[in-house]
Amino acid sequence: MLAKLNTFSLLGIDAVPVEVEVDVSGAALPKTILVGLPEAAVRESTQRVERALVNSGFRRPQDRVVINLAPGELPKQAASFDLPIALGVLAGSGQLESSLFDRYAVVGELALEGSTRPARGALSMAIAAARQKGLHGLVVPASSAAEAAVVEGLQVIPVSSLSQAAKFFTGEIEIEPTPGRIDELFAELSNYDVDFSDVRGQEMAKRAVTIAAAGGHNLLMLGPPGAGKTMLAKRVPTILPDLSSAESIETTRIYSAMGRLQPGQPLLAVRPYREPHHTISEAGLVGGGNPPTPGEISLAHNGVLFLDELPEFNRRTLEVLRQPLEDGTVTIARAMNSSHFPADFILLAALNPCPCGYRNDPRRDCQCTSPQIDRYMSKISGPLVDRIDIHIEVPAVPFKELANQQPGTPSTTMREQVTLARTAQADRFHGSTTRYNGQMAHREIRQHCQVDAAGLQLLQGAMAELGLSARAHDKVLRVARTIADLDASETIGAAHVSEAVNYRMLDRQMWN
Repeated sequence: MLAKLNTFSLLGIDAVPVEVEVDVSGAALPKTILVGLPEAAVRESTQRVERALVNSGFRRPQDRVVINLAPGELPKQAASFDLPIALGVLAGSGQLESSLFDRYAVVGELALEGSTRPARGALSMAIAAARQKGLHGLVVPASSAAEAAVVEGLQVIPVSSLSQAAKFFTGEIEIEPTPGRIDELFAELSNYDVDFSDVRGQEMAKRAVTIAAAGGHNLLMLGPPGAGKTMLAKRVPTILPDLSSAESIETTRIYSAMGRLQPGQPLLAVRPYREPHHTISEAGLVGGGNPPTPGEISLAHNGVLFLDELPEFNRRTLEVLRQPLEDGTVTIARAMNSSHFPADFILLAALNPCPCGYRNDPRRDCQCTSPQIDRYMSKISGPLVDRIDIHIEVPAVPFKELANQQPGTPSTTMREQVTLARTAQADRFHGSTTRYNGQMAHREIRQHCQVDAAGLQLLQGAMAELGLSARAHDKVLRVARTIADLDASETIGAAHVSEAVNYRMLDRQMWN
């Protein structure tokens, strides 16, 4: 007999429809053949399925079993084909009859005793199932049901074992679809453990961080060890607006496909924060492999990517950030296909002013020579620095401020300012793909960055004196536009331009 079931295979972070065809026919000796470009994890599924069938009380077919995963030219990976293959074998051998195979897709890995295990990419598969005509629902392992149930308009049927799935398809039992709990999950999981009130002093740095968060600008912090650069970076997500449902699902898809979702956390409700070590490879940072998988910049999508000790990163690794910083996406090209991963994040970078870290520090003597400092700073290219909108110095905090019992500016106050500026940007870019000032293209800068006469004169002088590039000129205007939004000003004034230019002066001093 021939049985056909619907399932899905992950390709990057997207789910692709796959049809599982199982043909069981008489033969002198039992033999199982699996075709359709299966990877190692899929080829091994035949052994898991055979033992799961027997241990669940079913009969192992003593015939020739041919399993085809269509389309044949698409590589199949992951163990989520176990459950549909097992149900297909049962239907092909006459042990199960069902009219529901056309209405429900099936995904899930099986343990040897027949229980189900979580499926990577359940959210992407649920999104694909909701778009596929003719499908009413998706049968998933019970541990992945809450994740898949986030998708509206789709029945998500949780099953904990092969026998339970078989009984559902034969109609012996009815299983209630898992309800979507997006609002409950956001209320439960959208809490941060850190706050900017923990940071003593550094009010100037907090001002720069507020501007960066308000306009989606990249930020570079330069200062001695222990000045608080990492503390500032870890708290940036706390002042960003709450994730919208669309942003949360978009980011959760990436973590789901990578198997990075924590148990009991079917949905990301807070902004992601990623802090990769400086030994990371190019593929680990931007994505790679065959088939391609997302990297750290995609895991930071809609959140923050913090690169501490920036000059310690491999220069070639840093250079691959240039295109994603401009486009908000990364494309991984291979001979057979290309994968596109979202990578819209705020880049925060920190570095010391010299190898020892104490250049220009009044409390400590710097032992570094000029050639050593030049080699240290030359690890960061000018084009990469140009793509970072704001550069600030984070000095060591004096004892008086450390001993002060008064808490610093809290995240709630900074967040109110960010929300005010983001609201103005939402009205400005309504109907456009641009969302923040930091994303404005050259044409949008000309349209929305109207500078008064005094501001234009100041900007002209700064361009000549500092030798700003055309890209740096645009970034000054983007930052000035955000500063004006924080002041609720329609026009960019001289004070706004002056502050924005000051955020470009540090790189001219350190890299020239």
